[in-house]
Amino acid sequence: MGDLRDMVCIVCPKGCQVKTWEEKGVVHMEGEICKKGKPYIEQEYRDPRRVLTTTVMTKSDQVKRLPVRTSAPIPKRDLFKSMALLSRIKVRPPVRIGEVVLAEISSGIDVVASDDLLE
Repeated sequence: MGDLRDMVCIVCPKGCQVKTWEEKGVVHMEGEICKKGKPYIEQEYRDPRRVLTTTVMTKSDQVKRLPVRTSAPIPKRDLFKSMALLSRIKVRPPVRIGEVVLAEISSGIDVVASDDLLE
């Protein structure tokens, strides 16, 4: 039996408790889990990912920080490295919501503005 983990499914509000392990390349699950939760638990076991939401500094006199997020979930192991990189970024207005602030922060995933920075 591989690395045994107690996990909680968050696909729905039930929060099912699942024991998870890998054997011969197959992820096994024990506990009550629906068909929607199985892909989530397998993904979370093999390669947990998160959408990074934070702020970056601006070169605006009016607004000091701009909210940003990754365009898709990035590997959880890359979160701190990505935060350190974003702490050194300064954006200049104008920036529109959805505009790329930093291209390819992780595996082809961009950081985009979550708000407008017009002045």
